[in-house]
Amino acid sequence: MSNLLTAYCMKTKEKNVPMQDAVITKTSRGGYMAQGHDGKGNKMTTMLSEANALKAVADGVAKKGWD
Repeated sequence: MSNLLTAYCMKTKEKNVPMQDAVITKTSRGGYMAQGHDGKGNKMTTMLSEANALKAVADGVAKKGWD
């Protein structure tokens, strides 16, 4: 995984758009989800593996949104 989280933007139909101000949360089923925006006001969400989620938090790319 690179230093940036990327996601698919539903509004503009672009793939691998860098996510800004990402916050990683845990789902009720134990998965990890990153939510942020593309810098143009379009919200984005992507699912992550536990390893990628914890690495993004450790690298400072995203904020931790759970206890």
